[in-house]
Amino acid sequence: MPLQRIAAPSRVGGGSLTDEDLAVTAGWGHAGKGGVTMPGKGKIVERDYTAQERAAVAALYERRFLPQENPAVTDRRYSLGDRTLDVYLNDVAYWSNIPIRVWEYTIGGYQVIKKWLSYREEKLLGRALSKEEVRYVQEMARRIAAILLLEPALDANYRSIKEHAYTWTA
Repeated sequence: MPLQRIAAPSRVGGGSLTDEDLAVTAGWGHAGKGGVTMPGKGKIVERDYTAQERAAVAALYERRFLPQENPAVTDRRYSLGDRTLDVYLNDVAYWSNIPIRVWEYTIGGYQVIKKWLSYREEKLLGRALSKEEVRYVQEMARRIAAILLLEPALDANYRSIKEHAYTWTA
């Protein structure tokens, strides 16, 4: 499945992550006045896709959209971005390959993944993340990627509905 390469939990230098590696200490959030959580800068490393990641993204487009049926696929607005990010929990653990547009995806004016991380800083949460929470970020990134890949079809559907809307008369 091509989405498997998105937001893969990883360890600096390779190897498996342990429960001790899952504390969010990269500065994603801090306590503000009145107990309000304030977002922080955190740690991300922007980079090019690896050959395997690029192949997985290409497979997503091939599976999801046939170019002859949907010429909008070549439109850069519908890509996941030309570069990807490694998003760090701390100095040891990170999610590898969160495409730029996935990271920048907003709801209500907030970056979804960054906002989620801001509330999980160890000093605020009082504990490290669970393995389930680490997987949740992975699932969230994959769902956002799927939504972004659906944009051409959703836009085409909207245009079709708009063109064929019934005109009500008073």
